[in-house]
Amino acid sequence: MGLVLHPGRDRGTARQPWRAALLAIAASALLAACGGSKEEESTPDPAALPASRSEAAAFLAKSTFGPTDAAVDRLMAIGYAAWVDEQLALPARSHRASWEAADAALKAVDPNSAAGQNEVFYSFWQQAVSGEDQLRQRVAYALSQIIVISMADGTVGDNPRAVAAWLDMLGDKGLGNYRALIEAVSLHPMMGVYLSHLRNQKADARTGRVPDENYAREVMQLFSIGLLELNADGTPKIQGGKEIETYTPADIAGLARVFTGFSWACPAAPASGCFYSGSSGGVSDPDRAFKPMVGYPQFHSTEVKSFLGATIPAQGTADPQASLRSALDTIYQHPNVGPFIGKQLIQRLVTSNPSPAYVKAVADAFANNGAGVRGDMKAVVKAVLLNPEARAASPTAGKLREPVLRLSALLRAFGYRSDTGNYRIGNTDSPATSLGQTPLRAPSVFNFYRPGYVPPGTEAATQSLAVPEMQILHETSAAGYVNTMRDAIASGVGATTNASGTNRRDLQPDFTAEIALADQPAALVDRVDAKLLYGAMPADLKTEIQGAVTSIVIPAPTANNAAQIATARRNRVNAAVFLAMVSPEFLVQK
Repeated sequence: MGLVLHPGRDRGTARQPWRAALLAIAASALLAACGGSKEEESTPDPAALPASRSEAAAFLAKSTFGPTDAAVDRLMAIGYAAWVDEQLALPARSHRASWEAADAALKAVDPNSAAGQNEVFYSFWQQAVSGEDQLRQRVAYALSQIIVISMADGTVGDNPRAVAAWLDMLGDKGLGNYRALIEAVSLHPMMGVYLSHLRNQKADARTGRVPDENYAREVMQLFSIGLLELNADGTPKIQGGKEIETYTPADIAGLARVFTGFSWACPAAPASGCFYSGSSGGVSDPDRAFKPMVGYPQFHSTEVKSFLGATIPAQGTADPQASLRSALDTIYQHPNVGPFIGKQLIQRLVTSNPSPAYVKAVADAFANNGAGVRGDMKAVVKAVLLNPEARAASPTAGKLREPVLRLSALLRAFGYRSDTGNYRIGNTDSPATSLGQTPLRAPSVFNFYRPGYVPPGTEAATQSLAVPEMQILHETSAAGYVNTMRDAIASGVGATTNASGTNRRDLQPDFTAEIALADQPAALVDRVDAKLLYGAMPADLKTEIQGAVTSIVIPAPTANNAAQIATARRNRVNAAVFLAMVSPEFLVQK
C-alpha cells in the first residue's frame, strides 16, 4: 500500500521512518542556513583531479542535473578544469528540433493533432536526464530562472515551439557574450509578449498614450543591474549612510522609448499590418514566434531618450535599431552587471550565500576573461564552478535543492530510462500531488522564488541568510514531495504507457545493482549514500535507514515464492532510496 502522509496524525513506532522523512524536510531549512559543517575552508586547485569519487560527485551536483557513474569516471580521469572546458565545447542539442520531431510524429498519426507544452517538458527532461551537454543545459536552466518567460502566461503557453527555441537561445547565448545574450532576450518575441514590448508604440499626445514601461523596468531590475548600486563584490554601495538606487522612474521612461517600434519578423516589414499582426496581404513568417523582432520606424519614438546617465539624442528619422544598440551597450557596460548576474548564477548552481570575495572573483571574470574581453559567459561559468569556495566547506555553504533538481538527481543516479524514448514528464506544477515546480512555468517574471528570500522565523533569518528555494516550501509541498518520491521510486515517473504490454510509467529505474545488495542492508545503504549523498550520509541516518530496510523481511526461499522474494528485495531498495531522497542531507546540496 502506498504511503500517504497526514500531518499531525500519530503513526506509531513502526511508522517512525516515514514520520522522520517529513520532519527531515522541515529541518532542511536549518541545515541550509547553517551548513551542517564546522570544517575550515581549504583552497582546492581547480586544475587538480578530485581527491575521491565523493568529491567528484559533489562537484557534478553543482554543474549537471546530477552525477552518474560515467560522469564521475570522466571527471576523475581529467580533472575539474579540463572537464568544464570539455563540457563547454560540446555542441548543444536543440529543444526546438525535439519539439518539431514530436509534432511531426503526432501529425503522422492524426493530421489534426499537434505538440504542445508537454513536448517542451519532454525535451527538457530528456536533455536533463540523458543529454551529454550537461553543463550547457544546467546553465540554460539557471538562466531561465534569472531571465524569465513563463508558459503559465496564456500567450506564451500557446507558443510552445517558440518556448523550446527560447531554451535553445539560453543554451547558446548563455555561454556566449552577455551583450549578445541581452540583445537576443530583448528581441525574442516571447519576451516581447511576456513583458509587453512587442507592438509597443511611441507616445501620442493626442490620445495620451505613452510607451509601455514593463520591459524597460524589468531589463534593469531583473536581467542586468538590479535595484541598488553594487560594489564589485556584490555588496551595496553606501552614500551618506544610505544605499543608492540604480535607476529612477525617469530612467524607466527614457528606456521605454527605446523599446518602441519592435514587432514580428515579417516578409513585408515594415508594413503596418506586419507590426500589428505579423502578416501583410495574407503573408507571414511561419517562424515569427521565435525569430528576432524587427524595428518598425513609424512606431518608434524619435524623442530624446535619457537613462542610466546616457542620452540618445532626438532622431530626425526614427531608427529603432540604433536606439536599441545604444541602450544595450549602456546596460552592458554598467558595473553592476558582473556582480548582479554572477551572484545569481552562484546561487542557482552552488550556494545561496556566497562570500563577497567569491562574488568579486566571478564579477572580475565578467569584467575581463583574461584576454581583455568583457561579458564572456563561459569565463563567468568557469569562475563560478572553479572558485575554491565552490568546493570548500564553511558553516554557511550550500543551498536547498529545488524540486526539479531533486528529481533529476534521482533519475540520473539510478539510470532511469524512458520506455518511449520521449521522457514523458509533463506539467509538475501541483505542490500537493507533484513537484510544485515545472521548468519554464514560473508564476511571474520574478521566478519561483526571489534570490534574496529569507524565510521568516527560521535560523536562516536570525543569521540574515537567504534560502531562496524555501519560498515554495510549505506543509503542502513538503507532503506532496514525499508522496511524489514514493511513487517515483516504486512505480516510475511520467505518463503511463503500454510498453511491453503493460500499463506503466514511462521512466523506469535500473535498480539491478541495488537489488543485488538487498540482503546486505549496510552495503545497500552505503551504495545509496554514494549515489545520492555522495558519501556524506551521517552515521545516525545510516542506522535509521538500515533499520527500516532490515524491518522488511525477505522470506526464506521455497519452491513457489520467487515472486514474493523479488518483491521484498525491491521493497528494501525502495525504502533505502526513498528515505535518502527525503533526508535533509540530500535536500541540502553541499
